[in-house]
Amino acid sequence: MSQDSPPANRPADIGEAFDRIEQLLEFPADFPLKVMGQRVDGFAQSIAALVTEHIPGFDPGAIELRTSSRGTYLSLTLPLRVESRAQLEGVYRALAGHPWVRIVL
Repeated sequence: MSQDSPPANRPADIGEAFDRIEQLLEFPADFPLKVMGQRVDGFAQSIAALVTEHIPGFDPGAIELRTSSRGTYLSLTLPLRVESRAQLEGVYRALAGHPWVRIVL
């Protein structure tokens, strides 16, 4: 495997991952996303506002929060109802591009 190749279990492009998700889901679909980031004031509120831009019916009160054992990170579980692959991919990319976010699963 060359240095430019991704590991065998990881898609070369995020689009490939969404191709697979689209094959598995029937839209509209309930899809939980997990977002992890630094534990800073306003993190959950900022993420909720971002999600609401992409999914207008999103209920921020449904977010589950968990702080890491050392209190450094905050994990949010977002129960989403997505209408299409485009909507899911859009919210994922927006979350992944947020400066406080470390990981979106």
